[in-house]
Amino acid sequence: MSSGGLELPPGDGGHEGGAAEAGAVSLAGPEAAGGAVRTGVELDWGADAWTEVRTRAQRAGRAYIWLNLIEQRLRAVVGAVLRPVYEPVHGEDDWVVAAAGPAGQEWVQRAVAVREVSRRKGYLLDPADDNVLSFLTLPQLRELMVQHWPCFEPYFDDRREIELALDELEVTRNVVSRNRALSRAVLGQAERASARLLEVLGGGAGSPSADRLPIDAVEDLVGDRYADVISVHPDRVRLQRQLPAEDLFGGARRLDAIGIGLNLLVQNYSGRRLVRLMEAGCRVRLLFLNPASSAVKRRERELGLRKGELSRSVEMNILHVRRVRAGLSDPSGFSIHVFDETPRFTAYLVEGGPSGSGIGVVQSYLRRARGMEAPVLVLRGGGRGVPKDADHGLFTTYREEFESVWEDSRPVS
Repeated sequence: MSSGGLELPPGDGGHEGGAAEAGAVSLAGPEAAGGAVRTGVELDWGADAWTEVRTRAQRAGRAYIWLNLIEQRLRAVVGAVLRPVYEPVHGEDDWVVAAAGPAGQEWVQRAVAVREVSRRKGYLLDPADDNVLSFLTLPQLRELMVQHWPCFEPYFDDRREIELALDELEVTRNVVSRNRALSRAVLGQAERASARLLEVLGGGAGSPSADRLPIDAVEDLVGDRYADVISVHPDRVRLQRQLPAEDLFGGARRLDAIGIGLNLLVQNYSGRRLVRLMEAGCRVRLLFLNPASSAVKRRERELGLRKGELSRSVEMNILHVRRVRAGLSDPSGFSIHVFDETPRFTAYLVEGGPSGSGIGVVQSYLRRARGMEAPVLVLRGGGRGVPKDADHGLFTTYREEFESVWEDSRPVS
């Protein structure tokens, strides 16, 4: 998932190139004037060199996971479509050779030879990999698909979209396979192309709003290390670049929000969209800080605002959501409350959608920073891909806090 935040683990990259590019890493040895290599060069790496090595490894590792997923998915698709066509005539071992035909004779024979070497040396650890198809590379699988497109056409609408996505991945595959520097732009492009390709090939389900923040390959591998925290952003601006309000709230079946003015919802998600969300069956509970409370006055002093400035802003937001509620045919599922306690955090807890997944966006209130400037945690809550110990995750913690404050709050008429 690509943002200005601190994603877990970090995952951005760029296009292949030299050290002059943004994000590129160079580990070449020092050279003397005129390009001659000096003798007796110090072999130890300094701290900067080790940092560059780790940066390379992190980017290449993340890219490799995506490439591995794509290759396995494409291999399964090619096998499912072409095996029934060629295997009955040519047999279990030779159907891939027959499918490659004269145009692919050279690379398919190379794959056969590599398979035989792997057999002799004991490299085939899984009997399921003891077939020629498992030794074809991503470009070769693509070639099989292109050669036999009439066989694939009933299952996939847009051949061009598949080929363009594979073209974007080829640069990354070339860089990773040769252990060269991977820049931020290319890694981001590869991740987007991989997600799109998995969707086209049937590796994903639903629309982006259904899985508001798609689970990526790296999160599946390391998610348990971070409970249910899936990304961290230095401020709300960076969050909204990756997760716009339309994607956060779209398709929700349940929306609970608590904060001072709930600007992320009120100012970034239109009233019409909110009405459509409610008419589709979503239940909404909004908890605002009471604009007449002493806590608002303290917050105004903390932020250096003029007297009454923050309370008027909160009042306007409450009036806006009241107008939205008044326009509903059945307003019973739209509840607006105010609380008088010291505000400790703002949270948007979104659940539901076709996948049953949930997303939480949480910010703590800092003494001298507005909500737009405070760090943001994005939490995975409910549905697939949640760590096994999710009952002890932060989403559950903030859900319990919301319910506690809701019980002590007062409804807005």
